[in-house]
Amino acid sequence: MNKLSVMAAGIVLISNMVAKVTHADDVDDLIQKNMVERKIPGLQLAIVKNGKIIKSRGYGKSNLQHSVQVTNETIFPINSMTKLFTGVAVMQLVQQKKLTLDDTIGKHLPDLPASWHKLTIKQLFAHTSGLPKILSGRNIDLIASNDPQAAWKLVQTMPLKFKANSQFQYNQTGYVILGMIINKLSEQEFTQFITHNQLSKVGMPLTKQAGFAYLEDVIPNQANQYSYRRNGKIRTISGEFAPLMRTAAGMSATANELAHYSIALQKGDLLNESNLNALWTPVVLNNGRTAGFSSFENGYAMGWQVNSRKVHRVVSASGGDANTLTIYPEDDLSIVVLTNLMGALPIQFVDEIASIYLTDMKRSNGWKAPFEVLKAQIQKNGFKNIIETVGKVETEFGVYFNVDHINQWGYELVNQKNIDAALSVFTLNTVLNPDVANTFDSLGETYAANKQYKEAIENYKKVLLLHPDNQWAKKQIKALKSKLID
Repeated sequence: MNKLSVMAAGIVLISNMVAKVTHADDVDDLIQKNMVERKIPGLQLAIVKNGKIIKSRGYGKSNLQHSVQVTNETIFPINSMTKLFTGVAVMQLVQQKKLTLDDTIGKHLPDLPASWHKLTIKQLFAHTSGLPKILSGRNIDLIASNDPQAAWKLVQTMPLKFKANSQFQYNQTGYVILGMIINKLSEQEFTQFITHNQLSKVGMPLTKQAGFAYLEDVIPNQANQYSYRRNGKIRTISGEFAPLMRTAAGMSATANELAHYSIALQKGDLLNESNLNALWTPVVLNNGRTAGFSSFENGYAMGWQVNSRKVHRVVSASGGDANTLTIYPEDDLSIVVLTNLMGALPIQFVDEIASIYLTDMKRSNGWKAPFEVLKAQIQKNGFKNIIETVGKVETEFGVYFNVDHINQWGYELVNQKNIDAALSVFTLNTVLNPDVANTFDSLGETYAANKQYKEAIENYKKVLLLHPDNQWAKKQIKALKSKLID
């Protein structure tokens, strides 16, 4: 069977699993449409409006091997959504006056490397600390042969990756440290502190029973996790997070229990109003901007992602590119989408679900994503006055555009052979994000491809100013200088 046949068969399989049920409403139609398009085996949904759960159901299969249907009691691994509980745990310690978010980590853990001491609690949460990474970059493997203690010892010998608070770079090491701080200040394991002060308090028995062990333990009624190989075939995910990593990931939950959690959090059952606001306040970088995963989740707060747009502000906690708990605080609307597909990215269609309840968000009523507006206006202006256009659009919507999102647009323009436009976009990124070496790397690469070798060399030199040991930049400068001589 060729690749196209395999993919077609997969789409038919998913289509059959999410075939429309009698009395399906607009939300069901939208969910089923996305499950087919994204080839999601199983999904669980809960929606809260005005403090009450107004919709809750499961779709598709939690286990393909045994054809097990998703129900409201199916437990889904939530991966990095675990970080939201860590954020609330630390804010509960703040509420108990045991620390502040501006505390340096050296104050609480003086045995850590001296170069780490001035990093703050905020910076650990928001992935702006510059700490070296404890994960290897290959799935969830640690940097030392999956030996947790060896990995922790090794990461402490490594240099900081960038100046604190100069950029956003997703990193689990900070959450290991946050776990240690919770352990010390609460005088118990962070898992116990979270269980007692959050799960038991809200009433989340299935989440509590599942614990923090990800896929390592046998959990009754737990959904399998899946991903697609390049050839289109689906595979089962397996793995475990070491105990020191479980402030970052490892929990499992149901959409219903997360919906109840959202209600309790906003009612003040877990935090007072001041500390809830602090939980959801994104960290501001040295350049005055916020940063996060995308131009939708364009800020990172205390374990939560934030979209600070002026209309229908959003806070969210997502995990594994498979799950999201998204809250629209001013609209008293919360949406929980859990899937068993890594890469399903429900965060990309959660606004569309919200638009069923917040009708001014419907595209048919003129709603547009800020980045779409930005691209349209810049293209209309022929890529002239691009920096001024960005400023106007960001001010209009109350957002900051993501460095990687802008970079991706630049490469789209390269692929379209629109090199002058691509150079304008890459240059824009260096202006907005002068502390991010990759912006200069992309600009240098594009200049080099356009045979503008002097300009390319200048940009690779700027990469080296930020990262003097960058071997790729050194190699490119040498190669480009030889072209100048030729």
